Amino acid sequence: MTDKVFDNNQVVIAGEVVSDFSYSHDVFGEGFYLVEISVNRLSETYDIIPVMVSERLMNVKESCKGQFVEVNGQFRSYNRHEDNRNRLVLSVFAREIRICDAQEEALKPNYIFLDGFVCKPPVYRKTPLGREIADILLAVNRPYGKSDYIPCICWGRNARFADSFEVGAHLQVSGRIQSREYQKKLSETEFEKRVAYEVSVSKLDLLENEGEKKESVSEIEE
Repeated sequence: MTDKVFDNNQVVIAGEVVSDFSYSHDVFGEGFYLVEISVNRLSETYDIIPVMVSERLMNVKESCKGQFVEVNGQFRSYNRHEDNRNRLVLSVFAREIRICDAQEEALKPNYIFLDGFVCKPPVYRKTPLGREIADILLAVNRPYGKSDYIPCICWGRNARFADSFEVGAHLQVSGRIQSREYQKKLSETEFEKRVAYEVSVSKLDLLENEGEKKESVSEIEE
């Protein structure tokens, strides 16, 4: 991705297509469709990642289920109004997509780099087993005054580091996109299974106002 407009939000994922294309929306007559990609982790589990594809990039009228693809793009968000509240919806916006084979897919299946700003106080906590976790909501600027709001989860040393961040702190993060199932409570007796998407952070850099790195911490979680 050589276009500097997109340098602050870069995604590469590769995996198996596990759904058909479903229509999402039109922009000036250009149709966009969602498709789900199963991306392997090193731990032999996988993440199911939604990808937004333009009809101009590939034939969305034909099924690609079972094929392996590599996607280059950005992790984007938008607010969808439901149940009298806004829900943050995330997907990979494909700028390039190509069919590949399983060997290529295994080389570098899931990488994301973000350059943005902390827009809510980080939430630090420990699990019952004592693992340290911190949640960050990162605002990543887009052209024309828009921003994407990306949930990021930090572990161990990264979590302790993130606990000190203030709103407005300038960060660069590297890691992978992960999916996580949870139960949404609808009533006292009803629950709905949903999937959340977030960035699992492996490297975290705090930047000075001038863009120079002030401090850097790495911690890999699979």
